[in-house]
Amino acid sequence: MVKHIVLFKLKENLSVTEKQDIMQRFKAAIEALPQTISSIRQIHVGCNMNPTEQWDLCLDSTFDSLEDVQAYAAHPAHLAAAAILKDAKEGRACTDYLIG
Repeated sequence: MVKHIVLFKLKENLSVTEKQDIMQRFKAAIEALPQTISSIRQIHVGCNMNPTEQWDLCLDSTFDSLEDVQAYAAHPAHLAAAAILKDAKEGRACTDYLIG
């Protein structure tokens, strides 16, 4: 199995209200994806609650293979969810690693 973790940093010029709205819309869209993308074994988005930390969002997901991660990344439903952050993010970090 492959763990796919992505961290997102939102732009500093966004208000707290704007950030909260974007984060909640992104979380809802991503967490709805298993209904459309069957290769997702587990997926969760966490919104950072610690203002002293750098990253605003953490996407934590599990797939059977790296090929499944890549297919998920290119899937139109995922691309639509990712578009929520398109103009709001200033940073992204990702890692994919084997588990189990």
